[in-house]
Amino acid sequence: MDELGARAAALVAGRPREARLRSVGTSRAGHPLRLLSVGRGSRQVLVVAGPHANEPVGGVTALRLAERVLAQPRFTEGADATWNLLLSVDPDGLRHNEGWLAGPYTLGRYFRNFFRPGFLEQPEWLPAGADAAALPETRALLGLQDELRPFLQCSLHGVDVGGGFVELTHDLPGLARRVAHTAARLGIPRELGSYDALYWPSLGPAVYRIPPPRLGDLAAAITEAAVESTWLHPCRHGTVTAVVEAPMWGVAAVEDGTPPADPAPALRAASRSLRADIRLLAAIAARLRPHLAGVPDAPRLLALVEDYLLVCPGLADAWDPDIADGARPLPPLSGGHLAALSISARRLVLRTAGLLHQLVTRTGHDPAEVGPVLDRLIDTWCADYRDRCGARWIPVARQAEYQTRVVLAAFELALRHPPVPSRSSDPGWGPEAAVPMHRE
Repeated sequence: MDELGARAAALVAGRPREARLRSVGTSRAGHPLRLLSVGRGSRQVLVVAGPHANEPVGGVTALRLAERVLAQPRFTEGADATWNLLLSVDPDGLRHNEGWLAGPYTLGRYFRNFFRPGFLEQPEWLPAGADAAALPETRALLGLQDELRPFLQCSLHGVDVGGGFVELTHDLPGLARRVAHTAARLGIPRELGSYDALYWPSLGPAVYRIPPPRLGDLAAAITEAAVESTWLHPCRHGTVTAVVEAPMWGVAAVEDGTPPADPAPALRAASRSLRADIRLLAAIAARLRPHLAGVPDAPRLLALVEDYLLVCPGLADAWDPDIADGARPLPPLSGGHLAALSISARRLVLRTAGLLHQLVTRTGHDPAEVGPVLDRLIDTWCADYRDRCGARWIPVARQAEYQTRVVLAAFELALRHPPVPSRSSDPGWGPEAAVPMHRE
């Protein structure tokens, strides 16, 4: 966080006529929410970095975007545009990930130091609506949206293992082709069957449309995507929101668009593996829990563990072909879908194991004697990512360049295609549940 602020201040010092830096709020822990603005046009762009604490590349992307639009006036004066770049909307959460941010970038180091706040502590979500937003970070973001009324908002997210994709509140014709070109040039796999958007309408390969909330549908209402959010809030101002996901470790298999002859064995294997792994972690948590009194930050970390232990069995059932749910059958699946689903199952247990490992570390002496078991599990599951999935690290500079090019493509297309209000008759916007799964 400190480095982001220092680099932004240096950029402003070098270009004071074109660039400004201001605080638009304060986090719960007292850290400033810094907004870097470039250009002085009437059309406003809002770029939000760091909405998920474990997805840090957005801050690098924001600085790269500032440098790029300063170097190419067609993105500012030429388009009558001002770029507003929020360097991190969750600086507190970002600091909790500093154990791996400095590198070396290995899967084991990442998961042992992983932190992501619970659903109600993530700034983009509005489960009770904008008027009831409790987090100061959320209120600052909402205020910025209403102040700027941007024609384009880009939320910069990351995928720890998998591929890149984009989620849109309104179609931007041609974006899928631009994403494909950028991904090919930079060696970034596209996630053609994203687990996050499993039930969402497709706008082209690796581009998905964000559905509206489905109030009253219990299965959808407990998902992140089925509640009101800061992605949807500025639609009242005619804003197009693009959520740009960039992978840290890429997996080529998520680009497989061919339908499998029989997806059942892969689904069955993923669900059974998730059940067995989460039972094992639940037993470890039970052994560790009595020893956590007085351990720093233990209640918060343990609450996150409990969330994963709670949601995983239901997800395993949702994937299992032997547990039929006629009300919400899985959509037609490709090889990419199966790869993404398998990756997601492994991600859930690795995050849980990593949080438990942090709890053991904070006790100082491993009173439950579960540290070696957790180390062995984390190493084994990370090796599975590397050896079975073929996960490979994508350098930070390439992740940021991918996001930068996708954002600039969305900018150009949003200028050409202002949003049209959605109608209930549009494909994919009917009364069915939007997302009958938890976006973990």
